[in-house]
Amino acid sequence: MAVCATHSSLMIAYAASKDLVTPSLFSFANPTRPNNLSVALCPPLALLGGRRGSNRPFPVVVSAVAAEADVDTEEDAEQNEATSTATAVLDPPKPKKGKAALLLKRDRTRSKRFLEIQKLRETKKEYDVKTAISLLKQTANTRFVESVEAHFRLNIDPKYNDQQLRATVSLPKGTGLTVKVAVLAQGEKVDEAKNAGADIVGSDDLIEQIKGGFMEFDKLIASPDMMVKVAGLGKILGPRGLMPNPKAGTVTANIPQAIEEFKKGKVEFRADKTGIVHIPFGKVNFTEEDLLVNFLAAVKSVETNKPKGAKGVYWKSAHICSSMGPSIKLNIREMIDFKP
Repeated sequence: MAVCATHSSLMIAYAASKDLVTPSLFSFANPTRPNNLSVALCPPLALLGGRRGSNRPFPVVVSAVAAEADVDTEEDAEQNEATSTATAVLDPPKPKKGKAALLLKRDRTRSKRFLEIQKLRETKKEYDVKTAISLLKQTANTRFVESVEAHFRLNIDPKYNDQQLRATVSLPKGTGLTVKVAVLAQGEKVDEAKNAGADIVGSDDLIEQIKGGFMEFDKLIASPDMMVKVAGLGKILGPRGLMPNPKAGTVTANIPQAIEEFKKGKVEFRADKTGIVHIPFGKVNFTEEDLLVNFLAAVKSVETNKPKGAKGVYWKSAHICSSMGPSIKLNIREMIDFKP
């Protein structure tokens, strides 16, 4: 009868040490028995046989086979563990998303133009307002008219309701942009909006157009009685920053005044989740005096609308820059106390 070859060497060694008849690897018979019965061996079954000159069955070799089976089991477990470890190491890393996917500052490359204009200012130096605006105009040398921006880092945490900042500022010299205003109104206010210079005026018809994807406007002003209908546009207008809001001055009963202010240069601003406020206050083709007047109006508005929950030092840092230029750090104390 055929015999399984696995563990055969251990079985034969055990049989020799016990003075047993050594079986063949392919058959194992007991010559002392009359019927010469052959026994099949296959682990983990025991080795059956008998001693010479004895009709008793051979002893069952269980411990030796079990010991070797345990060794093989441990080896298989170690191999599986090594394979799983190697698989874990070879697995490709997950792609990074958002800010984590951006290159580190030391790995970023700058254009020759930027590297040249960057030499015009000192990185860690704090400039006074007049010098900073003059320097800003020197750094704007692209082929288009760049916008001028102010960035204020404040000591607030907008995740708390009493530390959120959202307001508007009317820039005396305008923004240098053409603002397209849409108005949602009904009744007599429709004619008032048209006479005040609104570019788009409508009611239910305009709401349906917006739901269909119409977004050809920069500001959307609504009368208070239209807000019940406008509430359904939150998912469309909210992510674009166009949802009418009383704090932003886009929900008002005095629609002609609101249209005039936004046309002249009224700008809405709010603190982002890191407590930084970004405000555009003109174009680089403005004169230095006009930029200075607009900038001081923006500073005054941020100071006036200080959240009630803000504690300690309110202003942390202030920078100005053009759209494609390096930032210029300002002296905060001189900026707040500046008097034209």
